[in-house]
Amino acid sequence: MLRINDITYAVEGRPLFEAASATIPTGHKVGMVGRNGTGKTTLFRLIRGELALESGSISLPAQARIGGVAQEVPGNEVSLLDTVLAADTERAALMAEAETATDPARIAEVQTRLTDIDAWSAEARASSILRGLGFDSEEQAMPCSAFSGGWRMRVALAAVLFSEPDYLLLDEPTNYLDLEGALWLENYLARYPHTVIIISHDRELLNRAVGGILHLENRGLTYYTGNYDQFARQRAANRAVQVAAAKKQDARRAHLQAFVDRFKAKASKAKQAQSRIKMLEKMETIRAPEDAARTVFSFPEPEELSPPIISTEGIKVGYGDTVVLRNLDLRIDQDDRIALLGKNGQGKSTLAKLLSDRLAPMEGRMNRSGKLRIGFFAQHQVDELRIDETPLQHLLRERPAEGQSRLRARLAGFGLGADQADTEVGRLSGGQKARLSLLLATLPAPHLLILDEPTNHLDIESREALVEALTAYSGAVILVSHDMHLLSLVADRLWLVSGGTVKPYEGDLGSYRDLLLARDKPARKQTETRPKPKRPSRDAILALRAEARKGEERVQKLNDMRDKLAAKLADPALYDDDKKGEAEVWQRKYAEVMDGLDRAEALWMSALEKLERAET
Repeated sequence: MLRINDITYAVEGRPLFEAASATIPTGHKVGMVGRNGTGKTTLFRLIRGELALESGSISLPAQARIGGVAQEVPGNEVSLLDTVLAADTERAALMAEAETATDPARIAEVQTRLTDIDAWSAEARASSILRGLGFDSEEQAMPCSAFSGGWRMRVALAAVLFSEPDYLLLDEPTNYLDLEGALWLENYLARYPHTVIIISHDRELLNRAVGGILHLENRGLTYYTGNYDQFARQRAANRAVQVAAAKKQDARRAHLQAFVDRFKAKASKAKQAQSRIKMLEKMETIRAPEDAARTVFSFPEPEELSPPIISTEGIKVGYGDTVVLRNLDLRIDQDDRIALLGKNGQGKSTLAKLLSDRLAPMEGRMNRSGKLRIGFFAQHQVDELRIDETPLQHLLRERPAEGQSRLRARLAGFGLGADQADTEVGRLSGGQKARLSLLLATLPAPHLLILDEPTNHLDIESREALVEALTAYSGAVILVSHDMHLLSLVADRLWLVSGGTVKPYEGDLGSYRDLLLARDKPARKQTETRPKPKRPSRDAILALRAEARKGEERVQKLNDMRDKLAAKLADPALYDDDKKGEAEVWQRKYAEVMDGLDRAEALWMSALEKLERAET
């Protein structure tokens, strides 16, 4: 297992960790979370031994292999498949030796070891990983130099997955993936045979692929069992307990201080006053957790236009003589929230450029409202910000007539305070740059906002704030994102970009996820036609209904118990000195009820699914 014992480390005099400890059991899948700047990437470097601790220790099993994604695969002439195969250095060395070895005994050893590590299926495994990350068979045979930096990052990810290290450390692995690639990775990591630690702000990934959360906060480490939603609930309960204890202590401190202030000058009460002064001095302060400044986005509201704001008839669009999309008959109203689905290379970016008037149609008719304003955000725009200018200077160029106070207020509305407003863009974090780009995209109060991967570099709090802003926004939204949580909460229409055209997708995001994952499963061979299963009997259906009803009742009872325990834990009287042991008992009961509630909800959902299948 990975043991982190009382580590202390600072960067340029700023402490990131102080006597921090945590233990991660072997084989566990863990998500590492914390606000930007708390030291997540630094902790990875400490685990890999790239940085020296000031005190404490980090220990791993002997000879454990640690793997992470390289900065980027070099743009050389080696094929993608061979690049991934070379990541398994032992196999590569043995294969080379097998070509030159002459000693019969050594040849036998090499061949035996190649069999032990399943070397003969390596090419198929590497190809499967590359395919899951978006490379077809033809692309796998192409040289790395034929691909851009973002695509080479996918190859680097494929290489480390193929090498199967004992400890797989991944830092924001979905930032260079589309939705399809992110869903494939989520499924792959859930089945990975060794320990995985993921730095991620992707809530769905942290809910589906991990079974533990390592939280970085206040220069310490806390390990929580369960996925991200369970962590969030447990942390909220802990914070409520801490706030109640702090209030109780403040009340007791005020009571003691009032006695001292009243009687310290009276000789008859001097001893009692001195006794209470000593009690105050010895009282260890319980601090209520500080709420971090709430993350917000403030989008300006556009005026209402008559529908539709955009419609297309028989549009064909592409580049030069190459047609990418055809037969586009689309309509967008101002209240639409549309998510674009489809693999990379199918035309999502082309459609976004067409709708934003960045690409003219080859043929067909494009109708736009005369007053239509369109805001466009894409990751490349973040990279194109002027790194030697401040955010305030960026806004002054766009709105020279507005006063600085008004522009600073706009920046503050996107979480860029006074310090960030006057800091050169090159020194801002990735999340702060993304906020500035979002502000520039929404500055003219667009009626249609097109967002291409808007959550890259945003932490979980910022993503939640973006969801709130988009939900309240009165313009139309078109989303391209690998963030299932964002799509599920914002989009109410799905368009599938596939096969050279765009069609409404009739299912929901869950069914689309199942469809993608089903493609990766080998097809079952059907040697004979199976008879259609018989409809369950009336008694069987009644039994399933009873099971579903009992499941619902069980969940309701546990919800009631949870509410009662939460009320109990919020009572300041529980935290009196003489009841400290009782408070710990109630906290354990609360944790047990939450675990039981998760299991009961899963059983209830399973019962409902069985009933639904039986009744259809």
